[in-house]
Amino acid sequence: MKKLFTIVVGALLWVHGTSAQQNTNGKQLFGDISARHIGPAGMSGRINDMEVHPTNSRIIYTGTAGGGVWRSKDGGATFKPIFDEYCQSIGAVTLDPNNPNNVIYVGTGETWTRNSVSIGDGLYKSVDGGSNWKKIGFDKSERIANIIVNPNNSDEIYVAVLGALWSDSEERGVYKSLDGGVTWNKILYVNQKTGAADLAIDPSNPNIIYASMWEFRRTAWGFDSGGENSALYKSVDGGTTWNKIHNGFPEGKLGRLAIAVAPTNPKVLYTVIEAEEEKKKGLYRSNDAGKNWEQLNNDFEITVRPFYFSRIVVDPRDENVVVKGGLSGSISRDGGKTFRNLGFMHSDIHDIAFSIKDSDIMYFGTDGGVYRSWDGGATMEIVENLPLSQFYHISVDDETPYNVYGGLQDNGSWYGPSSSSGGINAGDWNSIGGGDGFRVLKHPKKNIIYSEVYNAEIVWRYDVDKQLVKTVQPLQTKDADKLRFNWNPPMAISNTQPDRFYMGSQYLHKSEDMGDTWEIISPDLTTNDVSKQGQKDSGGLSTDNSGAENYTTIFTIAESPLDEKVIWVGTDDGNVQITQDGGKTWTNTVANIPSLPKNTWCYHIEASTFNSGTAYAVFEGHNSGDMTPYTYKTTDFGKTWTSILTDEVDGFVRNIQEDYVNPDLLFLGTEFGLYITTNGGKNWNKFTNNMPPVALHFIDLQKATNDLVMGTHGRGVIIIDDISPLREINEEIISKDLHFFANAPTVINEKSDFAANFGSETQFVGASKTKDMQFKYHLQKRHTFGKMTLQIQDMSGNVINELGPGKSKGINIVTWDFSKKMPKIAKGKTFTRSGFATHTVAAGSYKVVIKKGKKIYEHPFELVYDENSSLSEEDRKLKNETAEKLHDMTQKLAYMVYEVDELIAKATATNNKKLLTKLTDLKKTLVVTTGDAYVGAAPPELRGKMAALYSKVAATYDKPSTSDLENLEIISENFATAHKDFAKLKKKIKNSEDIELQSFEEFVGNK
Repeated sequence: MKKLFTIVVGALLWVHGTSAQQNTNGKQLFGDISARHIGPAGMSGRINDMEVHPTNSRIIYTGTAGGGVWRSKDGGATFKPIFDEYCQSIGAVTLDPNNPNNVIYVGTGETWTRNSVSIGDGLYKSVDGGSNWKKIGFDKSERIANIIVNPNNSDEIYVAVLGALWSDSEERGVYKSLDGGVTWNKILYVNQKTGAADLAIDPSNPNIIYASMWEFRRTAWGFDSGGENSALYKSVDGGTTWNKIHNGFPEGKLGRLAIAVAPTNPKVLYTVIEAEEEKKKGLYRSNDAGKNWEQLNNDFEITVRPFYFSRIVVDPRDENVVVKGGLSGSISRDGGKTFRNLGFMHSDIHDIAFSIKDSDIMYFGTDGGVYRSWDGGATMEIVENLPLSQFYHISVDDETPYNVYGGLQDNGSWYGPSSSSGGINAGDWNSIGGGDGFRVLKHPKKNIIYSEVYNAEIVWRYDVDKQLVKTVQPLQTKDADKLRFNWNPPMAISNTQPDRFYMGSQYLHKSEDMGDTWEIISPDLTTNDVSKQGQKDSGGLSTDNSGAENYTTIFTIAESPLDEKVIWVGTDDGNVQITQDGGKTWTNTVANIPSLPKNTWCYHIEASTFNSGTAYAVFEGHNSGDMTPYTYKTTDFGKTWTSILTDEVDGFVRNIQEDYVNPDLLFLGTEFGLYITTNGGKNWNKFTNNMPPVALHFIDLQKATNDLVMGTHGRGVIIIDDISPLREINEEIISKDLHFFANAPTVINEKSDFAANFGSETQFVGASKTKDMQFKYHLQKRHTFGKMTLQIQDMSGNVINELGPGKSKGINIVTWDFSKKMPKIAKGKTFTRSGFATHTVAAGSYKVVIKKGKKIYEHPFELVYDENSSLSEEDRKLKNETAEKLHDMTQKLAYMVYEVDELIAKATATNNKKLLTKLTDLKKTLVVTTGDAYVGAAPPELRGKMAALYSKVAATYDKPSTSDLENLEIISENFATAHKDFAKLKKKIKNSEDIELQSFEEFVGNK
C-alpha cells in the first residue's frame, strides 16, 4: 500500500505531554504540599509490555497498563519509574539497538483492549537514557502497539498505531520516519476501524517488515473483534508496498493476529489467528517467510480471548521455543506442536521477554505485575516493588491511623493502614475478597466490611472480629424483571442509618439490616434501551460475555448527608435521578443539564454536606469516543445544573470530592491526574507534586486528619496529607507577603517501636504520614535576597530551636520533631556514641517566628499531650526538669572542655609542663582522649556518662526511673568536683584572663 499522507512533528522543545500537565501556577500555589504513595505492591497491576536491553542483561524495562514506565538495573530485582511526568498508560517501550543506553521510545496507550483501559497521548523519545523526554507526534493515536528501530539505521523508525478503541480514527496504521521521528509518513492504512495491532522486522534484512491489521470496536455495551479488513501484511521494500500473506489462513473474517519472527532463523514466522470457525483458530507457523502457513495448535490456552492475549515471543537462541500469552501462558519447545502451561503466577499473561544472557531466565508481564523465572518458565517469583495496583474505588474509616479500603482490577479487594511503623509494606494489607474488586465499604459503627465482585455476583459482609463471612447480594425475585448489575456495581451506606445499605441494578435496592433483607425502592431508573442489552453476543469472532459490558444499569448512588430522604442515582446510560421522599417518587433531571450529549455515562454523584439540594455530577463519554470532561453542580435538587469546569482541566472526569469545611474547595479526579479548585470551579490547578498524571478513579477525604485519599488505576493509593491550608487560600492571602496557615493543637508524638529492618530490600514500602509538627505558610514570592530565619520560641521569646525556612513562592512546609535545640557537646578525641541527643519540649503555648529581612512574622501554636497517656502532671514535670538539667549540664561541660583546651594550648606554648600535665589529667576525666569510638573505646569518662543518661531520659516517654535519678546524682557530684578542680587550676595560671574566650552564650550558639 502506498503512502497516504505525511505528519510533520514540530520537535523543537522538550515538553511534558499535554499543556495542562505544564501548569506552573498550580505547582507554585501548592508549593511543598506533596503526595505520598502507599501502594500496595504485593498484588501489583497489569503489565502491557516487557523490553530487555540488547547488550546489558541487568537492564529491563516494563511498560504498564496505567502506571508508567519502570526500569530495572539489577536483573528485575527492583524497578524505578522513569516516566512520571507523562501519560501513564503505556503501549510499547523500545530501545534503539544502535544506542540502547541513551535512546528510548515510549508509545502510550494500553493495547490490551478491555473495558477499563486508559488512553495514551502519543509517542515519546529520550536521548539521555530516560532523564528527559520529548513528544514526537501521534497526539490522537490513543494506543501505540509497537515501535521498531532499524538495527542498521537509527533514523529509520516504524510505529504501529492501533488507534482509538471506542470510535473511528484516521490516525491508525503503520508509520515510518527517516529522520529519527521529526517527520512521519503513513505507509499502511486500511480504514478508520482497522488499526495496526502488531509489527515485526526481519533482523537479517530490515527492509522486510510484517504488520498485523485488526478491525475492532468496543462500546459500553459490547465488543466486536474481527472483520473483512483484518489481515497480515508483508513488505520487502521498507514499507513502500505491502502484500497480504494469507496462504494457508482460514477463510472468512479474521480478528486479532499476532506476529513473531524467529531471531535465529527469520524464515520461521509464528502467528495466532482469530477466525470465524473455532477449529481454524490457533497457532500457525511458516517456514518460508510467510509464503505458506500451517496450523499447528488449537488448544484453548492458545485461542482464549485474543483481544487480551495475542503476544507471541520466540526464544532468541532457538526457533522452536515459542511462548504465548494467555490465561496461564503457554510454552512450546517443539516448534509449536505442543504446549504446556507456564509455572504458577498471577493469571493473564500479556508479554514475555527472554534474558539476553540465558534463555532459562525469563520475564513475564501479567495482570498482577512482573514475574521472573530462573528455570525456563517452570517456577516463578514476583517482583515485589512495583506499586501498580489498579483501584476502581476507595474509602476510609475513622481508626487511628485510618485504614484505606478498595477494590482492584483482577486483584480482589483489600484494606490497609494509611500509616505503619517502618512504612507500609505488603504484610500490612488484608484481603477481603477475590476476583475483580470494586467498592469496599466499612460499617460506620461496627467492625464489619462490605466488598463485592463484578456484576454483584457476590457481595460479602465480613465481620472482622468474629471472622464470619456472609453473602448478602440482592437476588432475583418474582416481583421484578431480571436484575441488571453493572460490571462495577454501586454500593452505598446511609449517612444517618448505619445499618442501611444500598445497591443498584436497574433498580435501587435498600436494606435496613446490613443486607439480610432487601426491598426495591424505585422503578427502572435507566433508559432500559433493549438494543444495548445484548451482552450474550458480545465479542465478535470470539464470544466474550464476561459481564464487563452490562449496560443500562445504575452506576452511582448518593444519599444526602443532611436528609436521608434525598437520594441521587446516576446511570451508565446517562440518567440523573433524584428522590426527595425516600424512594416513593423519582425525577430524572438529565434534561436540565446543559451541553451534555445524550446518554453520557454518569460516573459519580457527590451529595453536598452544606445543603441538601446541592450535588455534583461528573460524566464521562470516552466510551463513545468523546474525551470532553463534564462536571456539573446543582443547588436546587437538579432543577438547574451549571458546568463548573474550565479549559484548564485535561482528561475526562471520573470523580469529584467536595471539602467538608470550605464548599469552594473541590478535588477532581481525571484520566490524567488530580485537579483542584479553591474558588468553586472558576479556575482549576493541576496537582503534580509527587503525583503522576495517572487515571484517578476515586477520591475520599478523611475528616479527622483532613487527608485527601485517592484511588488510582495504575499507581495504587496516593494520599495528600492535611489539605487544610487549601481551605484558607484566597486572593487576600495570596497578596500578603507571608501568611501562616492555622494549626490545630498538635499532639506531641511520644510513641516509638521497633520497625522491621530486614526483608524489604526488594519490596515496595509505602511512606507513612509524619507524626511531627508542621508549620505551613504562604509566600507571595520567592525569598532571594537578605537573611531569612525560622525559630521556635516560647511565649517569652526564648529560642527553643532553629529550623531552615522554606523560601519558595507558594505554600512552604517546615517540619519540627518537638525537640529542643541539640546541646553543645564537649569535644573529645572521638564522638560519644550517645552524645547527639535532644529532648522533647513540654506541652504548652509556643510561637514560630520568621525573620525575613527587617520584617518579623509570628504565629502562635499549642502543643498538647496524648489524652491516653498514663503519665501524671507530676511525672511530666519530673521528666522535663530532669531533661533540662542534663541538657544544661551537657552544655556547661562542653564549655569547660573548651576552656581547658584553650589553657592547654597556652601551657604548651609557654612550655609549662607541670600545668600541662594537670590540665591533661583533668581532661581525661571529662572526655575521651585516647582510643577510638569502637573497638578501642576508652573507659567511660564524664562526657560519656552524662550523654548516656541524657540520651536515655530524652528518648523515653516516661518519667526518669529511680536508677536514673541516682545516676544523675553521681554525675552531678562528679561534674561539681571537676568544676571545682578546674577553678583551682585556673587560679594558678598567670595572666589567664588574657586568653580570649567566647562567652558561654556565644559558645553554645544562643547569641
